[in-house]
Amino acid sequence: MLNSPEQVLRDMNTIKLFAPVRRTWCMFSRQTGPVVVFLYSKPRHATLFRFSSMSSLTFGLTLVRHGETKYNKEGLLQGQAIDASLSEIGQQQAEAAGQYLKEVRFSNVFVSDMLRAKQTAEAIMQRNSSCLSLQMVCDPLLKERSFGIAEGKRVQDLRDMAKAAGQSMPGFTPPEGETQEQVKERVKEFLGKMLQQLWDEHWRADRKPTSAPAEASPVEGKADDGVRALPVHAMVVSHGAYIRVAIHHFVEDLDCALPPGCDKPRMLSLSPNTGLCRFIVTVTEVGDGFKLSAMRCVFVHRGDHIRQ
Repeated sequence: MLNSPEQVLRDMNTIKLFAPVRRTWCMFSRQTGPVVVFLYSKPRHATLFRFSSMSSLTFGLTLVRHGETKYNKEGLLQGQAIDASLSEIGQQQAEAAGQYLKEVRFSNVFVSDMLRAKQTAEAIMQRNSSCLSLQMVCDPLLKERSFGIAEGKRVQDLRDMAKAAGQSMPGFTPPEGETQEQVKERVKEFLGKMLQQLWDEHWRADRKPTSAPAEASPVEGKADDGVRALPVHAMVVSHGAYIRVAIHHFVEDLDCALPPGCDKPRMLSLSPNTGLCRFIVTVTEVGDGFKLSAMRCVFVHRGDHIRQ
C-alpha cells in the first residue's frame, strides 16, 4: 500500500526534512540501514533518497533452550516451582552447544535466573573467547512459563487436564498457571529492556551505528550464519515454552520473516534441549528514542551440535 510523501514523513516524524511533492507517491523500507524512501510520479521513473539523519542498529539475536534435566527425560513439567539442575546428558548437551558456538562472537548474554538455564549459559560462555569479558545478565522475565498445579506432573497429565476442560494444548492454562498471554507480556517486557540496553551500549554511547546492514545471505549450516558481519550479537538462554511464546510473538505480532522452507507450524514447535534459534533485528532511531523496524529468522530449532 502506497502512502503520500506527506503521510509517510509525518509518520516518521521527519516531515521537516522533505517538502510535499504534488502528484508524487512514495513507499519506504526500514529493513536495513538508513530509511530509504522511493519517490516517483511514473512507475518507471523513481528517485531514491537516503535520510542520513536516520540511524539504525542491526544485531543478531540467538535464543538457546537450556539442556536436559531429569524432569525433561522423564516427561515431567518443571515450570517455575521446580528449579532442577542439568542432568548428565543435559550437561553434555550444554558443552556441545558451547563447542558448536565457540567461534561465534557475542556482545551480550541474557539468561533466565533458573538453575538449568544458568548452567547451560555457563557451559557455552566458558568455551567462547568473546564471552570471557562479558557479564551474564540473569533476568526473571526469562523464567519458564508457570504450569501451576501441573508442575511436577507428567506432560500427559496436562494433556488430560486440557482434554477434560474441552481445550487443546499448548493453549490450555492449568489452575494457578500462567496464560500464554501473560507469558507474552513477560516476553514483550524483556524485549523492551534488552533493546534499550543494546541501543544504549552499542549505538547511543558513540552516537553512531555500530553494525553493518544485515544481508539476507544464504544459510550455509554454519554456527555463525547471519551474524558474521554483525559486531552486536545477543545470546538469550531460556526455556522451551517461553521460547515458543516468544517466537509466536515475533511471527504474529512483529511480522518476523520466516527462513526459506520453514512454515509456521515448524516455527511454533517446541525447540529441543539446547536447540538454537537465530534472528536478525533492526531498531531505528525515532526522535530521542528508537523502535523495532525489522526482524527476520535465520534458522529455528537447530540441533546440529546434539547430533554430532
